[in-house]
Amino acid sequence: MSPLSDTTILASSATGTDLFVHIRYMMFTTVPTILITIVIFFIAGLGSGSGAEVQVAEYTEGLSRTFNISLWTLLVPLLTGVMIARRVPSLIVLFASSILAGIVALILQPHILSEIAGGEVLYGDSAPSSNTLIRGLAITYYGSTAVDTGNASLNELISTSGMAGMLNTVWLILCAMCFGASMVASRMIESITGVILRWVRSRVSLVSSTVGTGIFLNITTGDQFISIVLNADIFKDVYRQEGYESRLLSRTTEDAATVTSVLIPWNTCGMTQSTVLGVPTLTYLPYCFFNLLSPLMSIFVAAIGWRIKRIQN
Repeated sequence: MSPLSDTTILASSATGTDLFVHIRYMMFTTVPTILITIVIFFIAGLGSGSGAEVQVAEYTEGLSRTFNISLWTLLVPLLTGVMIARRVPSLIVLFASSILAGIVALILQPHILSEIAGGEVLYGDSAPSSNTLIRGLAITYYGSTAVDTGNASLNELISTSGMAGMLNTVWLILCAMCFGASMVASRMIESITGVILRWVRSRVSLVSSTVGTGIFLNITTGDQFISIVLNADIFKDVYRQEGYESRLLSRTTEDAATVTSVLIPWNTCGMTQSTVLGVPTLTYLPYCFFNLLSPLMSIFVAAIGWRIKRIQN
């Protein structure tokens, strides 16, 4: 149960950028890329059949039948967005949004919490006990959850693993940090940085080098977490010397190292997606418009200088 991507947290941490400063700054490249992607899919969808419409209808029916969906369910993301906009500290936002989500679940989805707690599905006017609700809510926070919607693919889509499921990611992050530390201690990072600095002549070349290095590390290291950490280590001092804010580095790292990892067959992210989806990486790659456009959008925004500021000394 995590409202934020682990790669987003890692990118902001590795570059020394406040989490929600990083998220807000990413919107300047993410939103335009998403809009372009939607347009491409819309145009492509005009010539497609009705298979996708049937699947969407099945998903909608399954969600409506299983969950109590109303405008009140938007309360949590709305208040979370307000806190982010008001620049509330990250830990407070995470804690408050998690607690609020639990309260909303107790009020709107008690039957779901009952099913999670003991596998019992309630119908009609029957109400679960308070102990059952508390147990279901606790499991939702820390453990694996599965809800039967009547649709196997939808069941898999909405299943979560809670905080316990994040432990493997934590181990990977720790390993990536250790690997990055050894690269720094052995001065390999310094050697790589020296080579890159020869090519940096402007803001565009700096961002382009960051994007290219992020993709290169995804290809050579085979893991997006290691790529994020190494990319941050390589360019952190370079961005500081050139007078650019750390948020530019964190955003560019996400636009490159995070989103392109799924496009590489031997990367852990690419292998996971191909295994779960049952579709080879190179088969779905041509349709990943967002992943392909995101690095280019980062370079384009750097070229026009939109919302890019130098550090004021």
